[in-house]
Amino acid sequence: MRILLVEDNLPLAEALATLLAGAGYAVDTVHDGASAEAFAAAEAFDLVILDLNLPQMDGLAVLRAMRARANPAAVLILTARGTPEERVKGLDLGADDYMTKPFDIGEFEARVRSLLRRQAGLRASTVSLGPVTLDLVSRQFAVAGQPLDLPARERALLELLFMRAGKVVAKERIIQSLTALDDALSDNAIEQYASRLRKRLAPHGLSLRTARGIGYYLEQAAAE
Repeated sequence: MRILLVEDNLPLAEALATLLAGAGYAVDTVHDGASAEAFAAAEAFDLVILDLNLPQMDGLAVLRAMRARANPAAVLILTARGTPEERVKGLDLGADDYMTKPFDIGEFEARVRSLLRRQAGLRASTVSLGPVTLDLVSRQFAVAGQPLDLPARERALLELLFMRAGKVVAKERIIQSLTALDDALSDNAIEQYASRLRKRLAPHGLSLRTARGIGYYLEQAAAE
């Protein structure tokens, strides 16, 4: 899952980016409204965390521009401007959620997870495919109740495919979801992660298949 964090308070931005990256998200951070608007127009994000008091371009103007382009990213407004009028204005412009500063970190993390579940069209707190289950709160996988330990990038790839089981996910979408702009991830690297993940999943009845020239999809292996 890829997140754009828009916050002009540098210490807060760094702390939130570290928190989100530690949870396995790919995070891009910008500190002004003009950069936020440009990033949102050029890149695909699952979630935009948006401050309102920004230099160069107000956060509400960024939100207005995003929705005018029919940008589908979820938007969580995170601001000190917490009057009812400001909340109504932000929600009417297309924000999905609104938190005022100061805020509780645990609640912030829960709202991020909730918005990303909503983006994926999921309502329950767990998703299962065959014997493999993904806990959407902890973002951990288990097989028949036992933890399935995976390296970070393989876990992120499995999560992306798991929540879109049966649907082809393009390589470009995978790269965007797994990396921020300052990371480098090639097609060959994706193929290596997919190959390793395929071997890990085969004993559990799941097949990671290649849509040649397009991307990958996950499904239950056919019964023999």
